Amino acid sequence: MTMEMKDSGSVVLTAYHPHSPARIPGMEQSFVQDIPPSHSPTSRKSLPRCRRINRMLSNESAPSPAFSRSNSQASMDSTSMEDFWCEVENIKESSEDGSEEATLLEFKPADEGELEAEWLQDVGLSTLISGAEEEDGQALLSTLTRTQAAAVQKRYNTYTQTLRKKNKHTVRDVRDIFGTNDSSPTYETVPVSPVPSNGIQLPGQKPVWKSVSSNSCLDCRLDKGSSSVTEELSYEISFSESITVFPKTQEWPKNQRFKKEDSALPKFIVRKSRFGLTEVGDLSPEDMKKIRYLSLIELTAFYDALGVELKRNRAERVRGRENGLFGVPLTILLENDQKKVPGIKIPLIFQKLLLKLEETGLETEGILRVPGSASRVKNLHQELEAKFYEDTFDWDQVRNNDAAGLLKMFIRELPSPLFTVEYLPAFITLVEKISKIKLQLQALHLLIMLLPEANRDTAKAFLQFLKKVVANEGKNKMNLWNVSMIVAPNLFIYKGKRANQQEMQAAATTAHIVRLLIRYQDILWTVPSFLISQVRKMNEAAMNNSKRQLMFDKGVRKLLRRKTIERERPERPEGAVTFPPYLQSDIPEGVIRVYAPLHSKVSMAIQLNSQTKAKDILARFHCENSRGSSQNMRGQIQSLHEIGGNIGQHCLDPDAYMLDVYRANPQAEWVIKPKAS
Repeated sequence: MTMEMKDSGSVVLTAYHPHSPARIPGMEQSFVQDIPPSHSPTSRKSLPRCRRINRMLSNESAPSPAFSRSNSQASMDSTSMEDFWCEVENIKESSEDGSEEATLLEFKPADEGELEAEWLQDVGLSTLISGAEEEDGQALLSTLTRTQAAAVQKRYNTYTQTLRKKNKHTVRDVRDIFGTNDSSPTYETVPVSPVPSNGIQLPGQKPVWKSVSSNSCLDCRLDKGSSSVTEELSYEISFSESITVFPKTQEWPKNQRFKKEDSALPKFIVRKSRFGLTEVGDLSPEDMKKIRYLSLIELTAFYDALGVELKRNRAERVRGRENGLFGVPLTILLENDQKKVPGIKIPLIFQKLLLKLEETGLETEGILRVPGSASRVKNLHQELEAKFYEDTFDWDQVRNNDAAGLLKMFIRELPSPLFTVEYLPAFITLVEKISKIKLQLQALHLLIMLLPEANRDTAKAFLQFLKKVVANEGKNKMNLWNVSMIVAPNLFIYKGKRANQQEMQAAATTAHIVRLLIRYQDILWTVPSFLISQVRKMNEAAMNNSKRQLMFDKGVRKLLRRKTIERERPERPEGAVTFPPYLQSDIPEGVIRVYAPLHSKVSMAIQLNSQTKAKDILARFHCENSRGSSQNMRGQIQSLHEIGGNIGQHCLDPDAYMLDVYRANPQAEWVIKPKAS
């Protein structure tokens, strides 16, 4: 692998950390306080100052600080970090001239056991705290892998021990929940049988991989000159089950350095299994909520197996605006925008800023790095607030560098950071404490799955734009590392507050995180198939629980007593779902009926074979309906959807083999309709 790291043994660094000195009134520290005021420049004139600041943090600095350096800070030379510190200076100056309003997050130290209680609630297991016997919690527990169950067990043990110390109400014994005689979690690696991606584990069936060419997998290379090192990623087995445990006493190799060249990053590919790949937007909101539960459990198990603490912040209150454009929480901003454009997933102002830059700014030299005029950006900010929703704002007057400044200002002014205040420490930790890029990428993947929908969709649009900027490096002179340097402080230094020394030392760490986000974004927004498999099992367990509860309902028992003759029904296989008669049919095995409401021919029975793909079914409908299709359908991209059974709704990959999907969910309905944007 291209990067090695040593264990810094120091604090995890981010401006959002509740114990950061910058968060304590009267104790705010800044690297700028060590520089005489007479040297305070403005705009790009601050370049010499940036260099002096960077030299203060480089290995050439005179005395070392009393605390340990972070891995990332010690790894970069002063020249490579210059853009980062110049951007920090621009942010500071923007906040000092009043163009950015202060919106503060308030933190409250967690009492003993509170973090564990919050964790159990965040993973959908609040029933373990309340003691209620709810079906959702039982269904979730029934789907956990060995390492995931150990992670839950560990947090529940800590929570119950804390309650006993505080002499609170009686709590359930962990052995009653997991049915084990030993409540101590273990993390020894054991052989694990893979489960078919996106499906249920079938008796005696092994996962089938298809032989694919390079265009049949996710190929995360930004250019042809990237590293020739290629590694394949598997989504079939949970990340925590497939890693080897590092001893807690292990130290990372010393003298590690980040390599800022784009070619230093390895090439990862994700081969498509016979179930294809699933993107975040391909699943229903209800199933994505379960993905978030499982992702947090899996991330915790992953960190546990590596011997790394999963750090979290506790944001008690956010004081943000309820109207306007800048400084408004994403959820509120989207609610306001959806009144104008129903179904919109990315704030309109953010979309417009991206569109402006994509249309005219991608080839501008130094875009994102060269700041716009502070006074112009301030005036444009105020004018946008007044005119944007009235559609009277003149976008032709906006210069590209000013538009870039507004884009970064929008991100900085969010009351809660784009990557959420709770898990910013976990982002830092994945680089500070995990050495291999593959493991960093797996942790980052789970953190992306954890993001709320609004944050995830907005971050995706932003990263897609950044990828376009890097693709135009030949004209704009902005390579992957340059862009990462500029974007990192806007994402990880909060609200333009002056960076303290700890935050400054995390500079290269945050830039490396942004680099991974840009480079591997196609992988990061793909839902791991082992999580989808767990969601299927969770849905089946919940439906089976509901059926059992229904059988014990008094009204049902009375109805059954009235029947004198009951025909014995053959026992249905484990996990099967019974549908109402109007949804059942006499369609033989291996034949599905596909519905296409927007086509002139609205349904068709199709015999599946081992080579039938989703795109073959789409092509057949298109051929049958090429002349008589609805006007509403023309110009829209149609996709085949799997609906019901053990999944809420699933937009299928065109390369998915339908017989495999059908066998994983025989009770589903199959509908052709436009893919959700």
